[in-house]
Amino acid sequence: MPGSSASVPDVSVILPCAGFGTRFSAPYPKELHSLAPGVTVLDRSLEAVVALAGSGLAVRLVVVIGPHKLDTVRYLARYADTFQLVFVYQDDVGAPGLDGAIRSALPLTRGPVALVLPDMVLTGPDSAGSLLAAVRRTGTAGWSVVATEERDPAVLRQMGALAVTGEGGVLTVRTAAEKPSDPTGFHAFWGMVTATEDEAHRLPDVVREGVSSPLVGAAVHLVEGMVNYNTALG
Repeated sequence: MPGSSASVPDVSVILPCAGFGTRFSAPYPKELHSLAPGVTVLDRSLEAVVALAGSGLAVRLVVVIGPHKLDTVRYLARYADTFQLVFVYQDDVGAPGLDGAIRSALPLTRGPVALVLPDMVLTGPDSAGSLLAAVRRTGTAGWSVVATEERDPAVLRQMGALAVTGEGGVLTVRTAAEKPSDPTGFHAFWGMVTATEDEAHRLPDVVREGVSSPLVGAAVHLVEGMVNYNTALG
């Protein structure tokens, strides 16, 4: 049942919240930035995860934190009846960076694993159900991404850039690169990634620069747009 750490989840979600948000330049965690009364960036970024749990799946949310993120831990208490909440500290020495955060979380995951970024908000009418759609397609391809189309080279240089191809109405990733210095040929970026339990150990490579991406061949679910709240202005 949701909220019970003893039960085995149907799907696990890694939420890396250990960053310091230096580009955000605010006296509070960027994921707690208010977008509307009672609604934070974190609430919006979790909408698709809430919908995943609402479909009847038991969802384990593995939150990666540092000692400076206790406000985020307290805030997430409101989701205790929705997810199995599990918290793990990131080892900044042995496992630094976003790939290190993923490695810190992986031992606590079970079943298919999704990577959800706490400062990435999906937009559009199909955004809430996008993660569920991606999880359902993961078993076929081994990997799936929730992505949006993007042509601005400046944006693609800062994101997980994708080139997407389609055949018979099925979209897949042709090439992928994390923050490519040359974004030529890329026209989309991912906001969420899902992998089967057998493939999840490769998730850290998704966010590493200069390595072969495991996302090649992944199924693609497109949404209308995404907002990356990596600065105070979004």
